[in-house]
Amino acid sequence: METPERIWFLLSRSLSGDITEQDKEELNSLLQQHPELMQQYEMLHQLWSVNTSASEETGHGDKINRILQLSAAETALSHPGAPVVPLKKRRKIYWAAAIVAALAIGTWFFTSWNRKQQALAANEVVAPKGSKTRTILPDGSTVWLNAGSRIVYANFSGPVREITLEGEAYFDVVTVTSASTHQKKPFIVHAGSIDIKVLGTAFNVKSYPEEKIIETTLIRGLVQITRKGDASNKPVYLHPNEKIVLPASSFLAEAGAKTSTTNTPPAPPQIIRIDSTAAEHEHLETAWVYNRLEFRGDNFEQLALKLERWYNIRIYFEDEAARQLVFNGSLQNETVEQAFMALKAAVPFNVSINNNEVFIKSIQ
Repeated sequence: METPERIWFLLSRSLSGDITEQDKEELNSLLQQHPELMQQYEMLHQLWSVNTSASEETGHGDKINRILQLSAAETALSHPGAPVVPLKKRRKIYWAAAIVAALAIGTWFFTSWNRKQQALAANEVVAPKGSKTRTILPDGSTVWLNAGSRIVYANFSGPVREITLEGEAYFDVVTVTSASTHQKKPFIVHAGSIDIKVLGTAFNVKSYPEEKIIETTLIRGLVQITRKGDASNKPVYLHPNEKIVLPASSFLAEAGAKTSTTNTPPAPPQIIRIDSTAAEHEHLETAWVYNRLEFRGDNFEQLALKLERWYNIRIYFEDEAARQLVFNGSLQNETVEQAFMALKAAVPFNVSINNNEVFIKSIQ
């Protein structure tokens, strides 16, 4: 079967007027086989009608004439006795070929860009506020996304599996070995100011852009954490039932600015042990995977961020005292109204709910 490149050649001959009846039949047949090029064919005729008159002008036309004359002379010297195409006709062929080439290149770039955008869109997973989602990655790994979170990944065909996370996710990563090198392919999560590298493990990462900290909790396996912008570039390793809390990217930059003026090195990361006797579904850090919203010692401002994502609502504080109220507890199947009534029973405050907007005021 003829390729689309043959179409571009026939189009240029058609525009220049140098096409035979046999070529016309072939062109029509190819366009029927490739109907997506019919629009480009019509555009070419429109462009040709404009450029045909322009090509008769002087100025730049003189330079083109000279080029074509030299080309004709070279052809005559290289092929004695060969028929010389008249200058005017050669000029028409030149313009036709130029327009066809430009459109062909433009079509190629547009098609490539469109395919790239489609590929990127297909590799984005989003959990809107008020919902959670679970997805299987191309390598067989499983990702649970908490409300208001998203992951983006290109592909896993290379030597490294990479994902960018915004929000909170629980990863259950499978071990994959490269067919060419027979080595394990690392799985890397880029989350705010840190990179997390694993081979086969289960861990939770919380990295919301509106929060000051990034948390990584390891359930099983081994992970290596590297802080971006850390001059020492010394990785931190987490073992099962360990958690690390680090400043988010914007707050890490603020800390770095303060360090440069005080010459005081940043505090080393603190690794926190979590209860190893508790079942996996009982961990505070991964309760959301099991549809529970847990909070321990959160002030109302911190809790509000979680509630906004959990219920897809907006919370407004009418005074500073309300922001500092502290809560301990959990929510699971409660509605918005039931949730705030439960919170109000534990720590008194005034609340007004209007559709998806919640107004909080302390009791003076």
